[in-house]
Amino acid sequence: MDTEQIKVQAHESYLRFAAETTKALEETIAYQMNIVQSMLGGEQLTIPQAPAPLAQTPPPAPPKAEAIRPAYTGPPVAMNREQCMEYAVGSITAMGAEWKEVDSHPTRVRLPDEPLMLVDRIISFHGEARSMTHGRVVTEHDVLENAWYLDCGRIPTCIAVEAGQADLILSAYLGIDFETKGMAMYRLLDAEVTFHRPLPVPGETIHFDIRIERFFRQGDTWLFRFNYDATVNGESFLTMRNGCAGFFSREELDAGQGVVKTELDLRPMPGVRPEDWRDFAPMARETYTDEQLAALRAGSYAECFGPAFANLPLRNPIGLPDGKMKLVDRIIDLEPGAGRFGLGLIRGEMDVHPDDWFLTCHFVDDMVMPGTLMYECCLHTMRVYLMRMGWVGDADSVVYEPVPGVTGKLKCRGEVNESSDKVIYEITIKELGYNPSPYAIADTMMYVDGKPSVEMNNMSIQMTGWSRESLEALWSSQAPAAPVERKPHFDYESILAFSSGKPSEAFGDRYKIFDKERIIARLPRPPFQFLDRIVEIDAEQWAMKSGGTIVSEYDVPPNEWYFDANRQELMPFSVLLEIALQPCGWLAAYMGSALTSDVDLHFRNLGGKATHVLPVGRDIGTLAVHVKCTGVSSSGGMIIQHYDYEVKAGTDTVYIGNTYFGYFSDDALANQIGFTNVQLHEPTEAERNLTKPFPYPASGTYPDEQMRMIDTIEIFDPRGGANALGFIRGYLDVNPDAWFFQAHFYQDPVCPGSLGLESYLQLVNHVAIERWAVTESPKIEALLTGCEHEWGYRGQVIPKDNRVTVEATITASDDTNQILTADGFLSVDGRIIYQMKNFSVQLKPGT
Repeated sequence: MDTEQIKVQAHESYLRFAAETTKALEETIAYQMNIVQSMLGGEQLTIPQAPAPLAQTPPPAPPKAEAIRPAYTGPPVAMNREQCMEYAVGSITAMGAEWKEVDSHPTRVRLPDEPLMLVDRIISFHGEARSMTHGRVVTEHDVLENAWYLDCGRIPTCIAVEAGQADLILSAYLGIDFETKGMAMYRLLDAEVTFHRPLPVPGETIHFDIRIERFFRQGDTWLFRFNYDATVNGESFLTMRNGCAGFFSREELDAGQGVVKTELDLRPMPGVRPEDWRDFAPMARETYTDEQLAALRAGSYAECFGPAFANLPLRNPIGLPDGKMKLVDRIIDLEPGAGRFGLGLIRGEMDVHPDDWFLTCHFVDDMVMPGTLMYECCLHTMRVYLMRMGWVGDADSVVYEPVPGVTGKLKCRGEVNESSDKVIYEITIKELGYNPSPYAIADTMMYVDGKPSVEMNNMSIQMTGWSRESLEALWSSQAPAAPVERKPHFDYESILAFSSGKPSEAFGDRYKIFDKERIIARLPRPPFQFLDRIVEIDAEQWAMKSGGTIVSEYDVPPNEWYFDANRQELMPFSVLLEIALQPCGWLAAYMGSALTSDVDLHFRNLGGKATHVLPVGRDIGTLAVHVKCTGVSSSGGMIIQHYDYEVKAGTDTVYIGNTYFGYFSDDALANQIGFTNVQLHEPTEAERNLTKPFPYPASGTYPDEQMRMIDTIEIFDPRGGANALGFIRGYLDVNPDAWFFQAHFYQDPVCPGSLGLESYLQLVNHVAIERWAVTESPKIEALLTGCEHEWGYRGQVIPKDNRVTVEATITASDDTNQILTADGFLSVDGRIIYQMKNFSVQLKPGT
C-alpha cells in the first residue's frame, strides 16, 4: 500500500509538472509568433508576461545514460512489452478477456516487475488455452546498450537464465490460476542449465522456445515439468532441462525442510586440478568485512586482500559487480584446502531487507527472491575466492561466463522473502584448471537464516580472455610475496577474558550472566594457560552439537618456566597434554554448553587415548592444534562431549589422539567414588622392607619444586620381589595454597589431571635412573614417541584433600635401549581416581 501511494504521488507530481511545462511552452510559442508577426507586418510587438516559476524542487543531477530500447520492427507478436508489463503489474486480461476472473484472486501467476521483467515480446502461444495439459511459448529478450545488469559488457549468467521466465505466463495460459484460486504461489524447484556459446553482448537478442510438458499433482499441490532452448542469431546458446516448478500454499512453504543431504552426498571426494598447480598469491584462512568487499568492488585488491596484491601492473583492475548486482556483503570464511573436495571453501553473507529491489519486483503480490539471482550470488562469492588465488587482471581484458558444456543443477527448497534476515552462500571448489582460460567448478549451498534452501551443483565459471600464461606474466613482475598474516578469530586477550575475566568479553552478550550472577567452567589461567589464539572455526556458535572444528595456536617460548622447572630440554608431558586439551574446552564454551543447564556446571576431563609422535624442544616454535567435536550427549543433568585432536608443528604431527569431557554439577562431583573395579598391588613384606621411605630427589635431573609432584617414595622395588619387573609407590601431601590450584581453575580450584599423570611419570623416571645406575644427568624422554598410551579420570584432587598416593607397576623393560613401560593408579585419601596404561619413558645419554 505504501508503494502504491508513492506511485500515485509521483504520478500526480508528474502531471502537475507536465501541465506547467505545457503552459510555459504555449506562452513561449505565442511570444515567438508575436515576434514573427511584428517583423512581417510592422505590428506592435506584444510581449506576454513571463510565466511564474514552476513550484518544484531543483532537478537532480542528470542520471548516467540508460538503456535505450529501440522500436520493435519484426513480425506481429502475441504480446508486446507493454502488454507483458501490464500482465506483470496490472490485469491478467492483457493476455485475453477470458482470464478476467483471475484478477479477483489474492495472488496469481505474474511476470516480475521492472527491472527484472525480461520478456520483451511474446512471439506466439501454442497449445489449448486453459487445458492444463501441455503447451509452448516463444519469447525474446533484447540485450541493450547500458542495460542495468551488464557485467564485463555481457549479460550475466543469472539474467540470461532468468530471461527464460515466460514459463510463468505459459502456465497461466494453460489455466493454472483457475485451479489454485490465488491460494498457492509459484516456486521453481529444479532446473539443469547448460551453456553452449559465449554470453550475448548488447545488440543481440536471445530467442526462447519454452515448453511445459505436463502438469501433475502430489496430493493437493500442482506441479509442472518444463524445458527450454535459447538461441542467439540462430546459434544454440542455452538449454534448460528437467525443469520442475510448483504452486504452494503459505503453510507448505513455511513447513519446508530445505535441502536434505545424504551421507553419500557428504562423503569426501578428490578434487581435480593440474598436477603442477600453484597459487599465484600465498593463501591463508581469512575473512573480509563489508568495507573490504566495497574496496574489492572498486578494484582495490590490496585494500581487500593485503600487500601481496599491492604492486600488480594493472590499469583498471576488475572488481565485483555493484549497483543492483551487489549481492554479497561480506566474506565470513575463506579456507584454502578445505571442503569436501579438498580444494577450498568460501562462505559469503548478505543482509536481507524487506524493501530490497529483488523482492519488491518479484512479484508485486508475492515477494520472493528469484532462484536464478541466488545462483548469481554464489557466482560472485566464488569470484572472490578466485581473485584471492591470484586470478586477477584488467576489466577490459576478461569476461566472466559459464564453462560451455558443463551442466549446472539447481535445486530450490526454500525461499528468501521479506521476513528473511541473513543469507549465507557456501561454495566448495571441486575443480580448477585452464582450458586455456582459467576456470573453476564448484558445488554450492545457500542458507536462509540457517536453513539449507538452495543448492547448485557443478556451478561453473571461466575467465575468457585470460590464460595461465597471461596470469603467470602478471605475477612474475611481483617480488616473492610475504606470507599473509592471519588475523585470529579470537586473540589472547579474548581467551584470557574467558580464563580469568568476564566470559561475555570473550564470547558475547549471551554469556553476560556468567560475568557476575553465575559461575562458568573456565580454561586454566597463567601460568598454566597454553592457548594463545583461535585461528580457524568451522562450528556454529551457541549450538551444542557434534561436527564443529577449530584450529588453535600456542607459541612455545624457548625460555618458558616449565623447561627450567623440569630440568630437561624437552617439554613436560603435562604441558603437551594441556596444549592438546585446552582448545577442546574452548570449543565446548563456544558451543554454549553452559547455557543448556540452569545450574552451574564444572568441566572435567574423563580420559583419552593418544600417541606421542614428535618430541617437543625449546625451539619448536608455534604448535597448532586441530580439534573436532565428534559426539555430544546429555543425561541426568550431565553432558558428555568427545573430541579428536592433532597437535602439529608446521606440517609435522607432534601428538594425536582422542579424549572426552563431562559437565557435572556440584552434587555429581561430590558423589564421585572413583574406580571401583580395580585391585591395587599389595606389596609383600619383603618389598616393604626393601627400602625405607625417603624424599623424592630434588637435584640433578629431577624437577624443581614447582614441577615436582611427588614428596616421598615409600616403597621401591626396582626389579625384584613379588613383581619381577619393578614397582614404586610415592606420596604428595596436598597443599591448599599450591600454585596450580590458583591457575586451574579460576572460581573452581582443582589439581590438573595432567599434573597427576606427571607425578606418575616422575615415579617411572626414578625407576629408570636407579635401574640403570645413571651417574650423570641423563636426557629423559618422559613420554616415548610412537607408543600409544591411555588414561582415565574418575575423581579430582581439591584443596581440602589430604594426601595423594601414586604408584606405578613396570610392565615391560628394554635394557638395551633403556626403555621402561608401566601402568599406574593415583588415589586421593583412599579413593582411586586416575588410571594410566602403557606409558613409556626412555633414558638417553646427555648432561
